[in-house]
Amino acid sequence: MSPFTPQTGADEPIDVLLVEDDPRDVDLLRDAFERVETNRETRLHAVASGSDALSFLCRSIESDSGPLPNFVLLDPDLSTRGGVEILEAVTDDPKLRRLPIVVLTDSDRSDDIVRCYEARANAYLTKPTDLSGYVSLVGGIDRFWLDQARLPTIST
Repeated sequence: MSPFTPQTGADEPIDVLLVEDDPRDVDLLRDAFERVETNRETRLHAVASGSDALSFLCRSIESDSGPLPNFVLLDPDLSTRGGVEILEAVTDDPKLRRLPIVVLTDSDRSDDIVRCYEARANAYLTKPTDLSGYVSLVGGIDRFWLDQARLPTIST
């Protein structure tokens, strides 16, 4: 079985790769994922740079270090190796290109939105300002990406 499966069963854990360089946002998202009630365990893997994100993904497909995430939450405004570059690297890799990537950012500028979608982001979300907003956002992500959306398998 591929490490990336379409719908995971209620008893199978969900792996989310969070690419975020702001520790406050990482903490808010961790807290939000813990507060959202689901029928499954959600494992949040946080990295602070684009290079670390690509290393995480490459290790996942090249070894048994862990499964590929079910999807990625990506802040495109990273201090090193920007999010658009990460989107392009994933799209260029035949083993990763089907991996859903949800952009999560402070920017609502139309040129940023266009740039991310042109680089093949699957969705573009604006960060909330407080914990209750993050809980609502994570609840929506959980319902859509993990309950309703049908995700492709990735063969490695």
